[in-house]
Amino acid sequence: METTDRALTADVIAALRYWPDVLWAGQKNPPDPVDMAVLPPFLNEVLQDLPWWNRDWKVDRVRPGNPDETGDHRRDPAVRFTEVSIPGTVVSGNGESLPFVAKVGFTGDRLIRFQAKIGDVVIGPAVAPAGLPEPHPFGRMLTGLMDLRGIPVRDMARAVGLAASTIHMLRDGHNPDLLQARLIARVLNMSEADVGVIAGLDDGSTR
Repeated sequence: METTDRALTADVIAALRYWPDVLWAGQKNPPDPVDMAVLPPFLNEVLQDLPWWNRDWKVDRVRPGNPDETGDHRRDPAVRFTEVSIPGTVVSGNGESLPFVAKVGFTGDRLIRFQAKIGDVVIGPAVAPAGLPEPHPFGRMLTGLMDLRGIPVRDMARAVGLAASTIHMLRDGHNPDLLQARLIARVLNMSEADVGVIAGLDDGSTR
């Protein structure tokens, strides 16, 4: 089963939307209690789907969440996006306990985004198959920026003086270098500094 785009039960949605410490206009205060016990099994199920997750660790406690983002897209409740942070703890088989927080984003009854923080380590679903490095996030951003501007790969390659195969590699998640980022910035009509930040590069000029 995919980590995201899975169906959420009504009980899990109710627990994810239970925010007794948040005051909303027109909301009953305090809200009616819900069954929070459904969240640890749900979170453990999602974590178990990560191929590299250490199955010795389990979410054992959670507290009511805090909404990070709510919205009524197109004013249709069926597609309203909500993201909530659920704090708690995880425990290992030997009894070690660490603080835990899950960030869960969903639309309707579908899980859209998932990220967890165990101690000081942030984890999330992998993009690449097991055993392969994760693609650089610059690739997705470059692809989106080129598509928004209607710039084909061939035109970008010609404009920056790089092979089309290099542009394809960058769009697929290959790490860009500083020169490539600078060349691409000019074609995108963006500042070199902005593209450098997006690419996660630092030329040391601010030090």
